[in-house]
Amino acid sequence: MTAVPSYANPTSLEAFGLSRVVDGHNDHAWASRLSRSHSVDGLDREGHGLHTDLPKLRAGGVGGQFWSVYAPSDLAPAEAVQYTLEQIDFVHRFVARYPQDLVPARTGHDVRAAWSTGRIACLLGAEGGNSIGGSLGVLRVLASLGLRYLTLTHNVNVDWADSATDVVNHGGLSEFGRDVVREMNRLGVLVDLAHVSTGTMRDAIAISDDPVVFSHSSCATLCPHPRNVPDDVLASLAANGGVLMVAFVPMFLSSDYRDWFDSGKVGAKPVVTVADVADHVEHARESAGIAHIGLGSDYDGFEDFPVSMGDVSGFAPLIDCLADRGWSASELAMLMGGNILRVLDDVVLAQR
Repeated sequence: MTAVPSYANPTSLEAFGLSRVVDGHNDHAWASRLSRSHSVDGLDREGHGLHTDLPKLRAGGVGGQFWSVYAPSDLAPAEAVQYTLEQIDFVHRFVARYPQDLVPARTGHDVRAAWSTGRIACLLGAEGGNSIGGSLGVLRVLASLGLRYLTLTHNVNVDWADSATDVVNHGGLSEFGRDVVREMNRLGVLVDLAHVSTGTMRDAIAISDDPVVFSHSSCATLCPHPRNVPDDVLASLAANGGVLMVAFVPMFLSSDYRDWFDSGKVGAKPVVTVADVADHVEHARESAGIAHIGLGSDYDGFEDFPVSMGDVSGFAPLIDCLADRGWSASELAMLMGGNILRVLDDVVLAQR
């Protein structure tokens, strides 16, 4: 086994060849809307009852964060756009409030530049195609505000794409949905296939000229939740160049937990551990390849997480677990952020 220093020791991070984690999905903006009226004050200390604050981000070795900007699926189109803009405003204010810790980023170069100054790179991802209000013009405006990915659906279908957790309507993407993907490619906005149906996954991968991402999903073979990704789609990421960022949500990791949750949480809660997350990471590696995996926690997006991984400081136990399983420093570096940085390097931002 290749000797790998403990990830829990911050002084050893450089030995991994990549000094920080780049996390694909965090719902702190939405959680702050619900519980803190979008306040950015006091997030440089703990004690807010949320999974995310600056001390926890530092403890978790997070150096790049895709902040989710979310609008509920039941909103009218104009309201969905408003909610999305308010979430973007929160992230911009959060970054501006703590300039010694946070910096806005769009490209792989921006993320690496943030690390050179000891700061956390902040990127934007809109969770749900309803965020564009059915308008390519709105998509272009969101891109101009820094949007780096758009999740094509959330938990229900949009007018142009099927969700994983709704009835099949389009069989994947409608013709307008294909236009959305093409415009995202032109703008350099990543196509995010978390939450979408398998038909939408396959359509988008076939159409997209750029690598796609799954910002927070896991493996259907290990847990057949509709939010998870089947092996044939994972295998297609090799040709596409995309990345599956494994989620830490227990119902995506464990069939026992999903059954308990769906049945109304009757009886003892099944225990989900770091090992369960590691199993999904290793299965994704086997199906997609080492160059096509990453981490997408979904912190502040669900109330429960695996043992020892209860907040954004929880990346360290996973990295240690994988090191114990024989992962080399270079392999861990690819998982921790090297692969998603390669995608950001490959996808060219349109001149606006």
